[in-house]
Parts: sequence; structure tokens; C-alpha cells
Amino acid sequence: MRKSDFFARLSLTSSAFALAIAANPALAQDTTPPEDNITEEANPNPTVEEEDVDDPEIVVTGFRESLANAVATKRRQELIVESVSAEDIGRLPDASIGESIARLPGITSQRLNGRSNVISIRGVGPDFSQTTLNGREQTSTGDTRAVEFDQYPSEIVNQVVVYKSPSANLIGQGLIGTIDIRTIRPLDYGEQVLAIGGRASLTDLGALNAGSTNKGYRVNGTFVDQFADDTMGIAIAAAYVDEPYQNQEFNAWGYAGDGSDASPRVIGGSKSFVTSTQLKRLGLMGTFQAELTPEWMFTLDSFYSNFDDDQLKRGIELPLGFSGAPTSIGTVSGGFVESGTFSNVRGVIRNDIFARQADLYSFGGNLAYDPDNGWNLFVDLSYSRTDRNELSIESYSGTGFGSGNGAADTIGFQSGPTGTFFTPTLDYSDPSLIRLTDPQGWGGGVIPQAGYYNNRILDDELRQARIEIERELNGGFISAVRVGGNITDRDKSLTPDESILRLRGGATELAIPQQFITGSTDLTYLGLGPILSYDPRDLIEANILILEPNIVQDVLQKAYSVSETVSTLYAMADIDAVVGFGELTGNIGVQAINADQSSSGLAFPNGVPTPVEAGDNYWDYLPSLNLSLRMPSDTVLRFAARRELQRPRLDDMRVAIGYGIDVSVPTPIIRGGGGNPRLRPFEANSVDFNVEQYFGGGDGYVALQLFYKDITEYIAGTRVDFDYTGFPLPANAVTPPSLIGTLDTNANVDGGEIKGVEVGATLPFDVLTPMLSGFGITGGVGYTETKIQDGDNVGSIPGYSEWVANGTVFYENSGFNARASARHRSSFLGDFTGFGGSPTRRLAFTETIIDAQVGYDFPEGSSLDGLSIYLQGQNLTDERFASKAVADDPRTVLDYQIYGRRFLGGFTYRFR
Repeated sequence: MRKSDFFARLSLTSSAFALAIAANPALAQDTTPPEDNITEEANPNPTVEEEDVDDPEIVVTGFRESLANAVATKRRQELIVESVSAEDIGRLPDASIGESIARLPGITSQRLNGRSNVISIRGVGPDFSQTTLNGREQTSTGDTRAVEFDQYPSEIVNQVVVYKSPSANLIGQGLIGTIDIRTIRPLDYGEQVLAIGGRASLTDLGALNAGSTNKGYRVNGTFVDQFADDTMGIAIAAAYVDEPYQNQEFNAWGYAGDGSDASPRVIGGSKSFVTSTQLKRLGLMGTFQAELTPEWMFTLDSFYSNFDDDQLKRGIELPLGFSGAPTSIGTVSGGFVESGTFSNVRGVIRNDIFARQADLYSFGGNLAYDPDNGWNLFVDLSYSRTDRNELSIESYSGTGFGSGNGAADTIGFQSGPTGTFFTPTLDYSDPSLIRLTDPQGWGGGVIPQAGYYNNRILDDELRQARIEIERELNGGFISAVRVGGNITDRDKSLTPDESILRLRGGATELAIPQQFITGSTDLTYLGLGPILSYDPRDLIEANILILEPNIVQDVLQKAYSVSETVSTLYAMADIDAVVGFGELTGNIGVQAINADQSSSGLAFPNGVPTPVEAGDNYWDYLPSLNLSLRMPSDTVLRFAARRELQRPRLDDMRVAIGYGIDVSVPTPIIRGGGGNPRLRPFEANSVDFNVEQYFGGGDGYVALQLFYKDITEYIAGTRVDFDYTGFPLPANAVTPPSLIGTLDTNANVDGGEIKGVEVGATLPFDVLTPMLSGFGITGGVGYTETKIQDGDNVGSIPGYSEWVANGTVFYENSGFNARASARHRSSFLGDFTGFGGSPTRRLAFTETIIDAQVGYDFPEGSSLDGLSIYLQGQNLTDERFASKAVADDPRTVLDYQIYGRRFLGGFTYRFR
């Protein structure tokens, strides 16, 4: 769809919406809406706090109060939003932010090591959404822009708002949505409070790796106070986590054969691990507010997170079908070998480490001026930084050096929808049999490669400045106008530090010293039994494993440094008018965005590392319209239309390109491959229409949401024309007649569409009958269709699920509370982390996660007033996280990960 077509349709749709308002007399009996239908403007500004909607006739606490606040936020907003609020100070409804967000209508998550840390909005993956903290853009702990939510302790979060439609003054918006994490504002909170909490956790898989544990804990504390006649306030929070996560994983290299009767598919190889993760995280939050005068308010925010994620990964790598056909075949069904035997197998014992350490710093200061004369002003400055080291170490051992040496195994196998079960004949825990070596000759068969060392050093720094001026108008269709500007300056770099692990003294084999053997790790779940275990970091420190730096082109080309300055100007008018039978509110506006991006690093003309710098500068214009028709019947109709964009992944913008002169064609041409420093954003024209009905004094609602996105710019891997101006030609190369060549890269291509429908509801049962007081349900279902056209190939959007559903049944009365929750998503193209940190996208299976919680809040006036206790069970059905190679054959399992059930017990105590 051309831009002109979009604006024409926007005009027609807006006119039709207005005519529908004027032409419907059925609800025109009362032209003045009730007072509680008058709403406030959407609040993308990080310093203008939204007021709670209070109903004096209904007093609720705990989870139901959290739901009531979320319903109130949705109702009063001019944008299409979902939200979750803390039940009490330092107490989100779930154990993590990711889990709380994943329970909102149309939203789900992907698990990593059993944790919900990646969010998908409307069934679409995290590359298409943005996350802010108190309205400010944040750096990330990954290579992309997407925030990993386990970086933020749930105990410091007061509210999370998910914007599904933006306004012109929402900075840092995404293509599919924007998630704003909000911390407490002490002056708005209005009372002194000290709250502490603690929790113990247990995973039922046990301690899978030698040296690991299945028990953990977390503690937190929050203090809020106001002083100087309530003109100053502070909020301080701290949370510390030390918790294990256990994972049994089957992994297949792939499947040999094409699935025909003549060539049935058979497992090509296996690389399966048990992984024990110890997560240690310290989160600190502080906010200071000062009402300098009745007109001036100053707010200072700070956040710090220290994140230490240490994984022991132990398993066996088995070359199978890709190294030769089975010596015997048992059962073949539907073009798939379900059982058989492989002989002469020489496995690689893996004792690996994956350790990620990150420090995240975030600071922001805001000065707001509200003189009560119709003029308002705010200035906001912020800074965010992430320093990350991501170390992976592969360590190899086996029965002998090189292919064909050492004891060989005869392994029976049975393959099916849960992976492959093996029956070996060797004892892989025998220290007299297993030695440090290169069993498969990966080092070339002459000098052994006993492992690999890969340290990825990432620095991400972001500075942001914003100003906005608002003029409130008295009467008229336009209630206020505002103009503003924002500058975001970001620098992100990745430095690879990689080495081949050699054996001391040039040996081809070494026995593992007894003092470094930590016992054995059980792989019985795969039939492989115990394997010999050690920590390769100890062997490196003892100089048994020697680091030999690896500086080949493939390593150097991973490095990147990307800088971007994004300048945004915006103008917006707020709408507030009484129409025939209700109130029409909303806003109309436009953003003008200038992006100045560049990447510096190494390019490789004919493989020669050469420093280069390249980039682009361009403008984008994003109009937006949000209309809400609020009726006396507590019905709200919403219409939203806008142009949206999502800036590309930062690692896709790297300058690292390998290229040369292709002289095999009549006219020599430059051809290359690598990053794309001139990559431009995803862009879409979007329309939403909502029907929302509120009831029960504002505690309940049901909503129907329809959306459509015409994606005009998409990003996919392809071959494009590329201007090599500024890139040095290879030495002694034939000079091409033109600097316009080709580049195999991620580039802007034809788009497609995303469309869908969502139904969301919160229903306290006491609106039906007093007999069910305390009972209720909340949740939603979303259906999304996508069609992305990439040249002549139609692909699927990463993270896309056709169906997303979640629901919670709850009971809360007389201090007792209980709830059970389920979240479901259909098959999707998920990001599985490959070894070395590189993302691998695979087709994930449908999954349904079941959680439950019971608790008790001691009543006011009792000796334990202020104490709340609870028990939680997560993943109660032990749902796997799995991927497959062939969409219509669930037996072609690539990954099958079991996280087990987690049980948690804890308390919060609020000093009154």
C-alpha cells in the first residue's frame, strides 16, 4: 500500500467513524457522560503520573486490586493498552515481570532456561517491540534492542503498561507495541511504608550437574517516605536473587534423508546436555522527588542491576546418520527411522561453560513546570548503560585422538516426538577410558583442538534528552496542544575474544587429573548413563588447557561498533468534545524522525582486514490518530490509525563486509556479504478498532480488539545492490567499471501484512451474584495472521504465533487468596541460543504453561498485621520447550528441553 493510499483510507475511515457517532440516536438520551467516564490523556511522559480510579463503594486488595487498577488504566487511556500493577508495595502478581506481562490479552513469552524473559506482543517476536523504563529508552543485555525481562527484579516494579497503539508523544515506540516499566513515585504514593520479603525456591528435577543445587532464595526490601510537609519524597528498593534452574535437553544436529521410502529420515547426530544455571542478580532502585515550588516538580530516578548467569553444560555429542547409515534398521514409519543401531561411534564428551555477566545502569532526571495557567513544560535527561561479558567454553574429551582411534561404541536408538533415546555399550564416566583430546579431529587431525574459548564483550550506551511544552485550551474540540523534541544517542559495540583450546606441551591426549574431576553427571534420561565431569575453567587456570588466539576472518567479522543519533520532533493536539450521546476524546499528531547512523570496524576486501566506516542519514514521518467514544453505558469505542516503525537490530547494522571482484562475468562487479550499515527500519501503516464494555463499578470489562498492519518495509536476508563508495578496492584487483555491486545481507525488502483479533476480559463473579463474592476470571485470546513477502518467497515473522491465549481463575476473600493460571501459544519461529551466543531460529512446538498460587494475608489489627504468606507452583504440568525440523512431522525433534516444576514459598511483611 502506498503512503497516499494509506492517508486516503485514514481520512475515509475517520469520516465514517464520525458519521457513525452522529447517526446513531439509540444512545443519545444523555449528552453528558457520567463524571467517572471523563478520562485523562495517555501518559507516555515518564514524569506525569496517572491517577488511580477509586470507587468508594468497593474496597478490594491484593490480586483483585491489581486487576482493578489494570482495568482502570485501560479504561481511562486514550491509547489501546494493557497493564499489570503491583498487588502491594514490592509485590507483583507473579514471580517475574515476564510472567506478569505474559498473562495480558494478546501477549505471551518465550522461556529461556525456564524463565519468561522474552515478550511477544500480538503473537509477534521481540524484534518488533520496544521497552522503556519510566518512559525512557534502555540499553539491552543482548545483541538486539530487545530487553530481556529477567534483568529487572519484579519487586521494584510498580506497574507495567503495554501500548498497542502509540501517540505522537510516545518516544521509542515499536512496530507492534511498546512496554513501559514503571517504578513507584513517592509523592504520589502519599504514605510512609517499609516492606520486606523473602522466598525460597525448589526445582523438582534435582541438582542435575555435579556441583549444582536445586534450592535457591530471593530477598527484597522497599522503603517509601515523604517529608518537608510532603514536598519531598524518596523511594528505595533492593532485591537479591540466588536461584538455580535445571534443564534436561535433547538436541539433534538434524536428520539425514529426505523422508521418502528410498531415503527415510534418520537422526544425523546428537548434542545433548543437562544444564544447571545459577542466577545471581542484585537490583537497586532509588527515586527522589521534590516539589520545589507549587509550580515546579523535580524527579530523579536511578536503577542498577548486576546480573550473573552461570551455566554448567555437560553432555555427549554423537556423530550418527550424517557420518554413515545405521548398521541395522529396526522400525521405519512414514519415511522416518524410529529405531535401529549405529556402530563404530566415537562420541565427544562435552564439559562446557556458559557464563553471562552484565551490569546495567540507568539514571534519569526530570523537571516539570505546571503553573496552573494553562501552560505546562517538562525537561527530561536520562542515561543508560550495559556492560556485558558472555563467556562460552567448549571442552572435549573421548576415548582417543582423531577419527578412527580409541574405543568405539555400538549404540541402539529409538526416535520419536520427545527426541531420541540411546542404548550405549561404553561407560563414559570411566576416568581410565575418557581423556582430554580431539575425538573427531576437529583441529584438522594433526594438532588436536581440545575445545574452544569464546568471550563476547559487549558495551551499550544510550543518552536521551527530551523537552515538551503543552498549552491547555478552554473549551472547543481541541482541549490542548503540545509540541516537543527528543534526541537519543546510542553506541553499541561487540568485541569477540576467541581462542582454540590446545593441550599442554602439544600433547594429543592427556588424562584428566583426579583433583579436577567433580564426579559424574547423569544422562539416564537419554539412556546414556553417567559421564565424567569437570570444570574446564580449572583446567585453563592450571595450564592444562592452553588458549591459542583465533584471529581468522570469521572471528574478526563478528565485531561491530554501531552509533546512531535519532532526533524526534512532534506535535500533537488532544481532543475532548461532547457529541450526540457521549464524549469523544483522543489525540492527533505527527512525529518527524531523523536518523543518523554509522558503523565502524573492519571490512575484508579479498580477506584483508581494513578499517572502514559507513552509514546513512534519513527522515521518517509518523502521523497518528487515536479516538475514544465514551458512552453513558460504560461502553468505549476506540479507533486508532498511524504509521509505525521499528529500528533494525543493531548487530544487523555492522559494517563488517567481506567482498571481492567477480571477474567470471563479462563486466567485472563487486560482490560481498556481511552486515548492512545502511539498513533502514521496519515500517507499517496500522489501524485498530476496539469495543470495550466496563461493568461492576469499573472492576470488570470485556473487550473486542481488531487490528491490521500493512508492512511497507521489512528486513530479511537477500542479495541487494550496494554502493561500495568509501570501501577500499582489493589490492591489485581489476578495477570494476562501477562501485555499485551486490551484497548478500539483511536488507529492506517488500513487506506484507499482520492482522488479527483479540478478546480480553476481567470478570469478578460478584457482579453476577453475591454468592460468588471473591471469585473471578481474567485473561484473553488472540488470533493473528501474517504474510510476509520477501521477493518471491513468503516467510514467517520470527516469534509469530497464530494463537495466543491466557487465563487466570482466582479467589480472594477474608485474607485467603488462590489462583490458577494457564498461558498457551501455538507453534512459532523461536530464537534458540546456539553455542557461542549466536541466535538460531527454529520452529517451536505449541506449548501450554500452568501455574498456581495460594496465600493468606493476616487481617488488620491482628498480631501478624502486615504479613502475607504464599506458596507458588510453576510449570505444574512440566511442559517442554521444543523445536522441530519438519513442520508436519513432530518426530523430527531438534530441541526438546525439560525444565521441570518449580515450587516457591515466601512472605512479604509491611510495617504499618
